[in-house]
Amino acid sequence: MAKQPTGKPGEWFWCLKHAKVEEGPECPARNRLGPYPTAEAASHALERVAERNDEWDHDPRWE
Repeated sequence: MAKQPTGKPGEWFWCLKHAKVEEGPECPARNRLGPYPTAEAASHALERVAERNDEWDHDPRWE
């Protein structure tokens, strides 16, 4: 039995599989980043991931 996607209308996600913003439960959670409060915020998800990775890479607690 396939798992149902989780999420609600009004929640926005960046879909890694389709490389686009999606609203609500379109794709499985394993393929999404979010939820974000707006489509605009979701459209910048990969930028935010890169920023966080850079912060973590330079965090002295992880050296």
